[in-house]
Amino acid sequence: MKLLADENMPFVQELFGDRAEIVTCPGREIRPEQLHDVDVLLVRSITRVDAALLAEAERLSFVGTATIGCDHIDTGLLARRGIAFASAPGCNKVAVGDYVLAALLRVAEYKGWSLREKSLGVVGVGNTGAEVARRARALGMTVRLCDPPRALKDTTGFVDFEQALAADIVSFHVPLTHGGEHPTWHLLDQAAIAGLNDDQVLINACRGDVWDNQALLARQQGAYSAGAAPLTLVMDVWEHEPEVLAPLVPHVLLATPHIAGYSLEGKARGTFALYRAWCEQQQLDRRLALEQLLPPPPIGAVHLNEAPDQALAARLVRLVYDIAQDDAAFRQALGQPGFFDRLRKQYPQRRELGSVLLSGMTDGGEALGFKV
Repeated sequence: MKLLADENMPFVQELFGDRAEIVTCPGREIRPEQLHDVDVLLVRSITRVDAALLAEAERLSFVGTATIGCDHIDTGLLARRGIAFASAPGCNKVAVGDYVLAALLRVAEYKGWSLREKSLGVVGVGNTGAEVARRARALGMTVRLCDPPRALKDTTGFVDFEQALAADIVSFHVPLTHGGEHPTWHLLDQAAIAGLNDDQVLINACRGDVWDNQALLARQQGAYSAGAAPLTLVMDVWEHEPEVLAPLVPHVLLATPHIAGYSLEGKARGTFALYRAWCEQQQLDRRLALEQLLPPPPIGAVHLNEAPDQALAARLVRLVYDIAQDDAAFRQALGQPGFFDRLRKQYPQRRELGSVLLSGMTDGGEALGFKV
């Protein structure tokens, strides 16, 4: 059996290597001719799996994406061809929760805010959005949940998009859809951007095309000539990746190359979810557990003498994940050929907050994402 995987997926060899021949390559460079004799294809969000890619895939019996979203997969085509499919819902929700928590704390430092006095609009309340909401509540924030499809089933506890967009900080966690009743392509469009006030903060850690990047650039540049303050932006994803609208970057507080979910644990969960699904499809016993894949974290435990307030929470988060380092690496590499994918490929091993055990005064530590 032959398996082709995105080279950025960890633990493929450990999980599949005793039962398949493993070949890896960059996800954006997978070509139809490579799939001629492949039985299993494992991808991430940057690989479009469609009729063109599968034109020569004569033996393919299983496709897996180590991601929550599936907008890059033609699942209908796979079903028609009898090719089994698996995704990894929730695999990186904790990592994205860590990322947004780190971003919130950095924004608060930058603006001199007490987050307890601020509101967060969460647009898209699936696995990831729910995790972000939990972290925000742990900081004492008022959370506004916006998810029109879910609100149709649960009419309590949700606000509409306009109400969410009026929050002090708005964080987007929706899949990319172009049609249907609730399309998300350019959900944040020119009209929505024009209605924002100068002091607001926007975070995008889902899909780049959910925001109209050109309209944002016009807003940011026009703010100066109009005598207004530019919006505060946190952007992990970009329209037309791996291309980046470079003139927008100087107007962004935190800029990163689509790595919000790139914790070691998150990647491991994604690969393991596909391994589990493949074993079920092949009716094979699983020979490894997820816990067996992860090495010990660099920092195993921290003892606290006081319960973490906002300032201490910021210090604890930076101890495990310093989002400013990712931002600095992005700005330093910006403009270099292939910089976006290179940063992703060479991304340093990042552990989740939950890899650290807090002892002592731990009130609120678990809600922030730490182990207590």
